[in-house]
Amino acid sequence: MTETRWLPVVGGVLMNLALGSLYAWSVFVLPLEKEFSWNRSQTSWVYTVAIVSFALTFVAAGRLQDLKGPRICAFIGGVLVSAGFLLASQTSSLLALYSFFGLIVGIGNGFGYATPTPVASKWFPDKRGLVVGIMVGAYGGGQAIFGTLANAYLLPSFGWRATFQTLGIIFFIMTMIGTALIRNPPAGYRPPNWTPGKGAATVSHDVTTRDMLATPTFYFLWIAYCLGATAGQMTISQLVPFGTASLGAVVATYALVVTSLGNAGGRIVSGALSDAIGRLPTLKAMVLLSAVAMPALFLWRAQVIPFFVLVAVVYWCYGTQLSVFASTAADFYGTKHLGMNYGLLFTAWGVAGILGPFIAGRVFVTFGDYRYAFYAAGAFALLAFLSLSMAHAPHRQAAAVAKPARA
Repeated sequence: MTETRWLPVVGGVLMNLALGSLYAWSVFVLPLEKEFSWNRSQTSWVYTVAIVSFALTFVAAGRLQDLKGPRICAFIGGVLVSAGFLLASQTSSLLALYSFFGLIVGIGNGFGYATPTPVASKWFPDKRGLVVGIMVGAYGGGQAIFGTLANAYLLPSFGWRATFQTLGIIFFIMTMIGTALIRNPPAGYRPPNWTPGKGAATVSHDVTTRDMLATPTFYFLWIAYCLGATAGQMTISQLVPFGTASLGAVVATYALVVTSLGNAGGRIVSGALSDAIGRLPTLKAMVLLSAVAMPALFLWRAQVIPFFVLVAVVYWCYGTQLSVFASTAADFYGTKHLGMNYGLLFTAWGVAGILGPFIAGRVFVTFGDYRYAFYAAGAFALLAFLSLSMAHAPHRQAAAVAKPARA
């Protein structure tokens, strides 16, 4: 059983590598703007629509995953993401792009991403932070692999239409293999000789969604997740044009690799760190670091080494949140209803996906650079720290409101 439980991890990694191509959206911004004369505010909405579709679908997909298991969600997600990329290759208008990449790819991400985190949390309560980090770290790694492949080779050689098509075919193959491997453990599964450690400050039972919503900690976590993730979402949506304007197209291409390593590293390393020192201390440290890194990135954007270091730090802090908030939800509210519970918490990430790109696009159009967007993101990160400081592992809160027999 010890060896078997790693196979679903492989499936989840394959799924998330393909789904993480959403983070590579920025490589298509300049080619599309050049061909159709669209402005930055218009193209920013493509990513925003995808993020909102992703976050809203994630709630329903999480409920479906709780009821029917992970494979149906993984299959739907893989088909939709692949179809969205293929259809995006036929884009001739903003409405088509919003529909194909924004809606279809976004909805596909919602279904596909709903599966790995609950599966990892159930198989690995003993290493939850690390394994969830590996699963979602693959999502960040997808940008490094497919963003770099697209920006450095496919786009210059074949154009954006063929690039969409090629990626769509690759993603279909990867997600179907991932679907075949991913599955839940047997009911009541626990690793041999396992007892919860310091990082896993868990309730002793599964908390229903209704009861979770009765705990003040859920709302503090939601606010912190939203404000903390805004910085990363803003940078992700504008990375290539921002990097190109600051240091040139070559540096922007390398930035895709650096940021993906930061994103994936934050998810995996910080996930493991949270197993050792606790979820909330890890999250608070990362949002404080983000509050410093965001304005510093704008101030030192024209210097190569500081640019790479700071953009990696921003993505590291952002990636940490995607990993550790998921593990926190599993620890605080159990795994039986995790798909729905984390789905509701994950709507905070969706709101961040509106705020980040909107602020960046509007500030750029209004002022001609991103200065005030980076300053605002730093302020949001400080507010996220304050909200996390008011959150507590809800042992008493959950015990007071939970009714295990209620669905």
